[in-house]
Amino acid sequence: MATEPRPRPAARCPVCGRAASAESRPFCSPRCAQADLGRWLTGAYAIPGAPEDATGPDDESD
Repeated sequence: MATEPRPRPAARCPVCGRAASAESRPFCSPRCAQADLGRWLTGAYAIPGAPEDATGPDDESD
């Protein structure tokens, strides 16, 4: 007996929560896409991780 695939829930815009549009997916509009980009560029969003050393592996001073 074959099972029917469950439909996916409608994708939501991560900025405002409205339904995402096909043209701007995963956002609902170009405005929300630009707002999200602005948040990344100003540092409002950040990927957590350990801080890097001031000198990296390529900066050896031997």
